[in-house]
Amino acid sequence: MLEIIIATVIVSLLIAVPVTFVLARNYVRKQNDEKLGSAEEKARAIIDEALTTAETKKREALLEAKEENIKARNDLEKEIRDRRGEVQRNERRVQQKEEAIDRKSDTLERKEQSLASREDSLHRKQEEITRIHEQKVQELERISGLTSEQAKEYLLKTVEEDVKHDSAIMIKEMEAEAKEEADKKAREYVIAAIQRCAADHVSEATISVVQLPNDEMKGRIIGREGRNIRTLETMTGVDLIIDDTPEAVVISGFDPIRRETARIALEKLIVDGRIHPARIEEMVEKAKKEVESKIKEEGEAATLEVGVHGVHPELVRLLGKMHYRTSYGQNALKHSIEVAQLSGLLAGELSLDVRMAKRAGLLHDIGKAVDHEMEGSHVQLGADLCRKYKENPIVINAVESHHGDAEATNLISCIVQAADTISAARPGARRETLETYTTRLKQLEDITNSFKGVSNSYAIQAGREVRVMVVPEQISDTDMVLLAHDISKRIEGEMEYPGQIKVNVIRESRVTDYAK
Repeated sequence: MLEIIIATVIVSLLIAVPVTFVLARNYVRKQNDEKLGSAEEKARAIIDEALTTAETKKREALLEAKEENIKARNDLEKEIRDRRGEVQRNERRVQQKEEAIDRKSDTLERKEQSLASREDSLHRKQEEITRIHEQKVQELERISGLTSEQAKEYLLKTVEEDVKHDSAIMIKEMEAEAKEEADKKAREYVIAAIQRCAADHVSEATISVVQLPNDEMKGRIIGREGRNIRTLETMTGVDLIIDDTPEAVVISGFDPIRRETARIALEKLIVDGRIHPARIEEMVEKAKKEVESKIKEEGEAATLEVGVHGVHPELVRLLGKMHYRTSYGQNALKHSIEVAQLSGLLAGELSLDVRMAKRAGLLHDIGKAVDHEMEGSHVQLGADLCRKYKENPIVINAVESHHGDAEATNLISCIVQAADTISAARPGARRETLETYTTRLKQLEDITNSFKGVSNSYAIQAGREVRVMVVPEQISDTDMVLLAHDISKRIEGEMEYPGQIKVNVIRESRVTDYAK
């Protein structure tokens, strides 16, 4: 029974499924046909609406284009009207300018005609003036007895004398004003520096004198057949002069260090009493060590006195050697210390580096410590030593330029040069040999006598003044100013001298008559 029911159900399902499928397909087809018809209608409606809208937009666009066209045409017509008006105005302006130019041209033609007539009139007047001038010149030549060339020469000479006189007065006034101002400032600085710097001066010579306890000691110094004195002279390199001078032996030599070594050794031998070659060699060696120690002490004392630190030990030793070196009778180390002090004071007055100025002043003559041993001037030797021991370029330039051998590149070099001159020119600081002194006086008189119009010249006051006597007929009062100026410049260029030299030009007129 159950099987029948299942079979019935299966059969029913087999029949129902195809029927259901056919019915569903017919229904779907109907629905699709309905939807398709509705879509076609909607499409036709949309197309109609789009055509209507497009037609409307087309009409609107045509209207806008017509409006834009009308507006552009109106703008163009307006611009054309404006341009036409501007062209008309320019034409009127050009026409007015042409009319004005025509009027000016007429005026210029009339003025040219007037100027031409005036030029003719002036030309005639110029010819008349020239003729009258020639007549006047001839009349003047007849009255004065001079030709035009002679009169011109006379006038030029008169003008030249006037110009020379005016220039002499101007030169004198300008020099006086400049010297007054410069002297005032320089005097203030120099006086302030000198007043604050005090240094003693030690004059050395080329000989040293050793006192003896008695004249018997002379024989012991000479020794048997002169062996003692020969040994001493050989070991020290000096000359011993034993003469009739009572109780004294003279040590002569140009090297002050050797002379000092010999003096110390001889004094030690005299005190010891044992004088023979072996003892002399021993004492000379001790004296050399003592002098070397003294040299080091003097160098260190100099740096401490000036307040200069960090100097190379070899430069300190060379400074100590300068204690035994003299220049024109002036102790070289004392001179260097004084220059250092003056340089520092002058640098302080000018607000410069005081320590650097003192250092440059102390080392400016360092070459004098070796100029007896090496070839070259003390300036070049000193500069080489400073370079060797890595001194400051300012110090090197100060050493090179303190005698004018090189150009000063900084103010400290100029200060050292001035301080060196002050120290050397101070009264009593130096003494010259008689030969140098007389040569300088002769050179001074020769320079002044070489000028035209000078009759005599006399160097007085140890060469610090020269009096020049001129011929009154050749040198006028105005020429005296120029002559004194020229002589001064010539002396500055050709001579070397401490301080300054005063040039006194004297013009004297004498009239002599006799009462009978």
